[in-house]
Amino acid sequence: MKLDLLVIAAHPDDAEICVGGTLLKLAAAGRRVGIVDLTRGEMGTRGSREDRDRETRHASDLIGLAVRENLELPDGRVEVTLDARERLARILRFHKPELVLAHHVDDLHPDHVACGRLAREAWYLSGLQRLAELDGGPGAARPKRLLHFAGHVPFEATFVVDVGAFWEKKRELVNCYQTQLVPSGAADRGQHFLFGADILARMETRARFYGERVGVRYGEPLLHAGPLLLGDVAMLA
Repeated sequence: MKLDLLVIAAHPDDAEICVGGTLLKLAAAGRRVGIVDLTRGEMGTRGSREDRDRETRHASDLIGLAVRENLELPDGRVEVTLDARERLARILRFHKPELVLAHHVDDLHPDHVACGRLAREAWYLSGLQRLAELDGGPGAARPKRLLHFAGHVPFEATFVVDVGAFWEKKRELVNCYQTQLVPSGAADRGQHFLFGADILARMETRARFYGERVGVRYGEPLLHAGPLLLGDVAMLA
């Protein structure tokens, strides 16, 4: 299935929190968008693996994803291995996305860092003809561009996607993951949250900050390594 955009994320809900507005914007424009989660999020402090699976299905339906896959790597223990990067490269060759978005490699969560590295290495490997032949699957096909989205650490964005028209729907989308947002009991005071801010608050603070820098209300930042042609990312405008 040919995709316009594929997001590679470490855990279910990462794609929605970081670039959910971009996904909603492109899906509404008729673009074919997909997500590859590396793990099932089974190590999350709140909720169970079954909860996350159910919430992920709900979120995928709300976006209108063309495809969502899971690499089934161990949550909290994602490593940049030969097997993982070649499996991910196979997915890229199969779906042939024009653009790939993945975690930035400067992040506080080791899984996010590993995901960013795996995405970049798989992006390169997906274009190697002989590796594709050895794999026996789809032919070599490297996406046009790989861009990184922000996680826990801000960066100087290459550009910002205006998601103001989709902000309320993005909040609805992230609210699909209720087990990650609602305290699990009286003793749960959100101590596992970084910087003392819960997910929704942190998400809005970041979107307002980057949106203000480009003159819009809410924005999602993306980073590209080196110069790029604006035509290569025109679908994100």
